[in-house]
Amino acid sequence: MSGNKLRRSRSDRWIGGVCGGLGKFFGIGAFWFRLLFIILGLPGGLPGVIPYLILWAIVPLEERQ
Repeated sequence: MSGNKLRRSRSDRWIGGVCGGLGKFFGIGAFWFRLLFIILGLPGGLPGVIPYLILWAIVPLEERQ
């Protein structure tokens, strides 16, 4: 994490770019964050949906290049 900031991804996104941004920030594939949110959403939805929506609301979108 060499000084990069957490931003929602414009290029690696399915819905809001949250998982793509988390993957880029932590240096791992966005697939793993998508899988995590899906697993958290299985027991009724809220444990996976609420954190995703909060991150979508507070993490800024990356600037255009």
